[in-house]
Amino acid sequence: MPVRRRVRPGVYLMFFAGFGCLVLLSHLPFLRLPYFWDELGQFIPAALDLYRESAWVPRSAVPNVHPPGLMAYLAGFWLLTGHSIAATRLAMLLLAACALLAAFLLAIELGRGTKGTPAFLAVTLLFASPLFVAQALLAQLDMPAMLLTSAALLLFLQERHRAAALASIPLVLVKETAALAPLLFLLWLAGEKRFREASWFLLPLAALGAWLIVLARTTGHVFGNPEFTEYNAFYLLHPVRFPLALARRLYTILFGDFHWIGVLAVLAALREGAFRERAWRVSFSLLAGYVLMLSLLGGAVLERYLLPVLPVVYAAMAIAISTLRRPLRRAAGVLLIAGLLAGNFWNPPYPFPLENNLAFTDFVRLQQAAAGYLERAHAGSTVTTAWPLAAALRRPEFGYVSRPFHVRRLRDFSARGVAALHPAEVQVFVLYSRDAEPPWSLLRLPFLREIRRRVYGFERPVTGEELRQRFRLRQEMRWERRGQWVEIYVKDRQSVPGSSIEARAVSPPAGASARL
Repeated sequence: MPVRRRVRPGVYLMFFAGFGCLVLLSHLPFLRLPYFWDELGQFIPAALDLYRESAWVPRSAVPNVHPPGLMAYLAGFWLLTGHSIAATRLAMLLLAACALLAAFLLAIELGRGTKGTPAFLAVTLLFASPLFVAQALLAQLDMPAMLLTSAALLLFLQERHRAAALASIPLVLVKETAALAPLLFLLWLAGEKRFREASWFLLPLAALGAWLIVLARTTGHVFGNPEFTEYNAFYLLHPVRFPLALARRLYTILFGDFHWIGVLAVLAALREGAFRERAWRVSFSLLAGYVLMLSLLGGAVLERYLLPVLPVVYAAMAIAISTLRRPLRRAAGVLLIAGLLAGNFWNPPYPFPLENNLAFTDFVRLQQAAAGYLERAHAGSTVTTAWPLAAALRRPEFGYVSRPFHVRRLRDFSARGVAALHPAEVQVFVLYSRDAEPPWSLLRLPFLREIRRRVYGFERPVTGEELRQRFRLRQEMRWERRGQWVEIYVKDRQSVPGSSIEARAVSPPAGASARL
């Protein structure tokens, strides 16, 4: 086993500064981007409750099992800077820079004895990854979870078990499912009959237990919210949903974003006897545990949940590529980096969560344009729309409006849900695309839509024509941006003579549209 060299702190600082500059420069255009989806639905309201009212259990968001680690970090950052969107973005980019450093050091540890410098390729792959690029900006749990998982795994592999256990305490207080890491470390040491060292990893589990006690005493439910628990703990325990969730996890790790190039290199390296060391067996067991756990838990099956183990994935790919012959090594590395970079801007030909790449910025820009238009043309009107725009219009601190709107919130745009509205109540209606599904998607086939309806409860969204017929609305504005769109409908002036909308609207010709 190669001997570890002592590294001066200045070297770590130099790499951190370099990673920080790269992360900041690559995200400069988005520093003032308004909050997106789960940010404004959960994490920002909860952090603001802690910042303003010292409420560890959120009051302006639905309480759930998520520990307060991220919210405490943001509230502490805001104490220094004041709350602003730019401050929040900078706080998350700081964590992303730290995560790159931790992933780099982990790749060095896993690549000990490997020729060359595969750790540089590993951190480049992570930096180029669409999931990393998107999550580096968003105030969500997965980036800090990746940082702390990489740090805890690195310390564990270095036989610094006490430090690894201490690093696991903030890890489980950021994300509850991250308890898998200290539990796995405990089992590894117990299996090696190193019980004294294993006992250190009871500390993070006890810390998570303490949070659950606080949550139960405050909310009356051990996980904070029974509906949240039902969806995230039991929804995937279904004979069809579980295998599909597992297939989706495996696709993300093994194939998506040109990962297949790195996977082929790993398979070739395995044939040559690579990845047999204890460090790799521990790391791969953590990766496998995450894939299995996240196929059973977490009803949304979001790809960002896998972010904590991506450093292991890219370290394995980089080390495997470094073992290839020179021409093939160079081609595989360049193609994989190019594929990852392209994935930030190219949308796959199937529905995907917008936060998987920079498509989420298109969504936010569209919502921002619609909100700005509503402020100019329909201030004082009641707006009917679905979440998350409904929440964005109600709270100016989310970055969309300067004054709150009165909003009639819909759960979604399902035709059945919209049909339940009384026509006289609808004056201004905002309809928009809520996911990225290309017109040629296979999921538009009737039999696949029927499977989606029966297995996932998918309901057909309402159309503009149905809004016109049922509510006597006309399309006033439409915006499009790379396949996503927003439409504003208002009550037809002829059907409501002298209405307040007719008097106040500062509208372009009917059906006007804009491309952003």
